[in-house]
Amino acid sequence: MRNSKYLQILGICTLFSVTACSSKLEIPEPPVYNKVRNISVDLNQEMQTIDGFGASDAWRCQMVGKYWPEEKRNQIADWLFSQEVDENGNPKGIGLSMWRFYIGAGSTEQGLDSDIADEWRRSECFLSADGTYNWNKYEGQRWFLKAARDRGVERFLAFNLSAPVHMSINGKGFSIKEKRMNIKAGMMPDYADFLVECIDNLQKKEGVKFDYLSPVNEPQWDWSKGSQEGTPATNEEISQFVKLLSERLSKRGLATKITLGEAGSIQYLYKNVDNENFDNQIDDFWNPSSPLSIASLPNVERVMTGHSYWTVWPVKDLVSHRKALNDKIKEHSGLKYWQTEYSILESPGESEIPNGNGNKRDLGMQTALFVARTIHNDLTLVNASSWSWWTALTRADYKDGLVYLDDGTNNGSQVTDYCKKDGFARDSKLMWMLGNYSFFVRPGMKRVAVITENPDPEKEGKDVMISAYKDGSSKKIVLVAVNVGSVNRKYNLQDLKLKNQTLTPYTTSETSNLGKGTAIKTNEIVVPAKSVVTFVGELE
Repeated sequence: MRNSKYLQILGICTLFSVTACSSKLEIPEPPVYNKVRNISVDLNQEMQTIDGFGASDAWRCQMVGKYWPEEKRNQIADWLFSQEVDENGNPKGIGLSMWRFYIGAGSTEQGLDSDIADEWRRSECFLSADGTYNWNKYEGQRWFLKAARDRGVERFLAFNLSAPVHMSINGKGFSIKEKRMNIKAGMMPDYADFLVECIDNLQKKEGVKFDYLSPVNEPQWDWSKGSQEGTPATNEEISQFVKLLSERLSKRGLATKITLGEAGSIQYLYKNVDNENFDNQIDDFWNPSSPLSIASLPNVERVMTGHSYWTVWPVKDLVSHRKALNDKIKEHSGLKYWQTEYSILESPGESEIPNGNGNKRDLGMQTALFVARTIHNDLTLVNASSWSWWTALTRADYKDGLVYLDDGTNNGSQVTDYCKKDGFARDSKLMWMLGNYSFFVRPGMKRVAVITENPDPEKEGKDVMISAYKDGSSKKIVLVAVNVGSVNRKYNLQDLKLKNQTLTPYTTSETSNLGKGTAIKTNEIVVPAKSVVTFVGELE
C-alpha cells in the first residue's frame, strides 16, 4: 500500500519500492497557483461547540485487543488516540476525542447457532440467560477502552444494537422479519436494566466515565438478514425505551446521558420517508406537544444523531440534504446534531474513489478527500458538533476502516481466523485526514464563520472548503482546508490579529501524514491540490 506504514510479525518495518519507468528524466511541471483569494474569519460569529471526533470499536477490536501482540496493539492505539508529537512536531496519531464502545447481545457465545456467519461481526454479552453477569468478557474491547482512557480520550459513548439474545423474540441477535423491536413481550424493562447495569459496572471496573449511551441503531432498517446484530424499532418503541432508561439512570445516580437517533440516513430525521413510524424523528421526539416527546426527561442529551449514508453524492444532494436537516433542527431551540457513523456505501464512480464504490480498500488520498468533503459539510451546513467514522479497524477488502488489517499476502478477507491472532496493521490517508480535524479541533472549541469571496457550497465541494475553530481559553485558532481539486490554491487571510501574523500548517497528502510545516505568513497561505491542511495559530 503506497505511503502506508505497516507492522510485520517480527516488528515495525517500512517498505520502499523504486521503479524505473524511462531512461529519460521527467521533470514535473511547477505548481500552478490561480490568483490569490481573500478570506477572513469572524471570531464573533460563533456556531456550534465541538463535542468530539470519534470512531467505534465494533467489532474488530475484540480480536485485535485480545489476541494480537502487545507492540502492535499499542501502535494501533497510538495511531487512533495519541495526542503526542514526535521530535519534529509531527503528530504520532490522530487524537480521537470520542470512543464508541459496543455493548453486544451474545451472538459470540452462540457461535454458528447465532446464524451470523462471520465471527468478527458477533459480540459477547455480559449477561447470561440465568441472570448472572460476567464482567471479564469483552477482553479485547476493554483493552482498547483502557488504551483510549490512558491516551487522554475525553468522551466515551456506549452503544447497543440489540437486546441480549435470551430476551429477543427469535433468540437471535438480529431481528425477525417484522419491522419492530426484537424483544419478547414485557421484557423491555429488563433490557433497560441490562444497559444501565453495564454502564455502572464498566465505569467502576475500567475507570472510564461513559458520558453517553446510545440505545438504538439504524432503527429504520430490516435486520433480519443475519449479517450482524441489529433490530428495527418504531418511534413509539424508542420513546418508551428511552423513558425506561432515563428513569433507571436517574435512580442509579448516573450522569450518563442518552443520545437518540442513529438514523440509518439523515432524511429519517427531518421528513416523512416511508409513511411508516420510523421517520420525522426530530418532531416526534423533540416537539413538546408530541406524545412521543422525550424533551423533558432527565439524563437525555439534547441532541439528534444520524448517519450520513446515502446522502453524500452527488455534491448538490450532499448540500441540499444538509440544508433541509439544518432547517428542521433550527425549529427546536438548543437542539444539537451529531453525525455518529459513516463509511462509504455510495457508488460515485472512479473519478471520485478507486473502484467507484466502497468495495476494495484504498489507503490513499482519493478516498480520504471524498470523506473529507462529507465531514466539512456536516460541520458547516448542519453544525454537527460531533463527527464519527464507523469502525476503527477492518480486515475486509472494503473502504470501512481507519486502520486496515491483513496477512501481508492480499488486501484483506473475512474468512474464519483471518488475522485473528496476528497480522499486518496499516494506517490510511483516511485516518490521517480525520486527524486534521480530531487532533486539533478539541471538545469545547467553537466553530466560527469563514468569509469567502464567492460562497457556494456546491462549487466549494469541487474545489476548496475551509472551516475555522477557536479555543477561547488558549487563544488557539484552527483552520481546516480541504482541497479536492487538481490546482494548488493560495489565500490571504485578512483582518485576523495573530501572534507574529503566522500560522503553522499540518498537511495530509499522498506524501505527508499530518506533517508539520514551517510557519507561514497569513498572506501566504497555500493549500496544495489533493490535500487537507490544518493551519494553527495563536490569537493576540
